[in-house]
Amino acid sequence: MPPVKWLMHWHPSPGATLNTQILLEACGCAESLGGAKDGRWKTSIFFYRAMTRDGTAGPAGQQPGDLPRELLGVALHERPGLYFSIVRPAKLVLQADAAFTQVMEKLQSYKARVALHFEGFQYQLGDFCLRIGKCAANNSEALRGIMMEVEYYPLSSIEKSRAVMEDFFDVWQEAVAKKSLPGHFIHVESNFSEYGLTDQYSFQHTAVQYATCLQQLMAAGRG
Repeated sequence: MPPVKWLMHWHPSPGATLNTQILLEACGCAESLGGAKDGRWKTSIFFYRAMTRDGTAGPAGQQPGDLPRELLGVALHERPGLYFSIVRPAKLVLQADAAFTQVMEKLQSYKARVALHFEGFQYQLGDFCLRIGKCAANNSEALRGIMMEVEYYPLSSIEKSRAVMEDFFDVWQEAVAKKSLPGHFIHVESNFSEYGLTDQYSFQHTAVQYATCLQQLMAAGRG
């Protein structure tokens, strides 16, 4: 059973823009708290659109049968052999092996439209693991967002770990505030029960959090 994890994203101040300096400063915060750099990580999200009868990925109302119009695919860095599919309107999160994408292509049910990659550096900090990185579209260096994972190794219960995670988040926010950056990190809690997930943390919880984080990054980008 994996340890509890929180995902947080960078929310720019009004009028501010994302840049790599913010990412570097965030990594500097991890090191200032005593974090030891421990390699790189990468998680990817894929947007799929249902195929129409003529073989194209069409707009709403043209998908065959009862297929959901869109779904998200999540490939987590810590589970390279697994693939998670999320149907947000139906509140479904499904686990499959990495061949899932090939099966969908052969069945011609869905077509990948956009791929977003979250990647950066990992830091070990006592009982915590921090992963800080950027979000960018496939084959693009343009920043779409900055986010971080905070993992607490000793616990897998979301409720039992809440106080510890909140305390760490307060410490982290203080460290970031000292940098006087144009923005701050936000943790938006996912509604796991909507997806039938329990208090015991799982990789499905992480996939749902990435879907929530993605919605927040897109909303921040539009703002």
